[in-house]
Amino acid sequence: MEIEIRVAHSPDSDDAFMFYALATNKLDTGPYHFTHTLQDIESLNQRALRGEFEVTAISIHAYAYLADKYALLASGASMGESYGPVVVAREPWEGGDFRTKTIAVPGTMTTAFLALKLFQQDFQYQIVPFDQIIAVVRAGHADGGLLIHEGQLTYAEEGLHKIVDLGIWWHEKTGLPLPLGGNAIRRDLGREHMREVARLLRASIQYALDHREEALLHAMKFGRGLDVARADRFVGMYVNARTLDYGEEGRRAVRVLLQEAYKNRLVPAPIEPEFVE
Repeated sequence: MEIEIRVAHSPDSDDAFMFYALATNKLDTGPYHFTHTLQDIESLNQRALRGEFEVTAISIHAYAYLADKYALLASGASMGESYGPVVVAREPWEGGDFRTKTIAVPGTMTTAFLALKLFQQDFQYQIVPFDQIIAVVRAGHADGGLLIHEGQLTYAEEGLHKIVDLGIWWHEKTGLPLPLGGNAIRRDLGREHMREVARLLRASIQYALDHREEALLHAMKFGRGLDVARADRFVGMYVNARTLDYGEEGRRAVRVLLQEAYKNRLVPAPIEPEFVE
């Protein structure tokens, strides 16, 4: 009997790279039939609150609101290793004081927004689709912008200045990578199906890493203006050995981020993340 697994992820090059083998039928998936939905991460966070997909990319911030419905898959993490979401502006300004600033952000459930709130809670913000933030800042409609995805590599070409890299700030604060996103699996699938889907997702990531050139060519379709070299760099930033498995340090980074969020009253309850191997 065929079992449909609806998979949702962002329309960006690192997720496309990660899911390449599943999306192009490179793997024997047995009874499991995977269908793919591509949407921005903030929309996926909101849809995960309703439990719409069996497997979905989510922000680690959003997991604090989803742990009753979903567990984290041990594979699929996007970690910032002393790099991460970047706040940019038209002109340099003091990075430590945002109190008089309005920041364009890609959504309040993103980990980028949580990290910015941990960096400094007192600022105004407006929600802007992630791929429009650079344009909004350049047009002067916001004092600064919080960039995720490829904008982290291209903002300087748009004449913008880095105010703070939240991945660097987080590493200086904790000594840990910044856990930005992960893949979550719905608990009502049951333990056996959860583990088998986890195995297939890990196999998809391993296939892409083992067949990097062909997977990168596929990912380039989702690169939004990146050339081959920068697409390769961006994919390498967020799909690597830690993506195959969080590892102990990666798991600790998730716990510490959620603990800091709760301590600062930025999430409603303490969360102990569960990882499905």
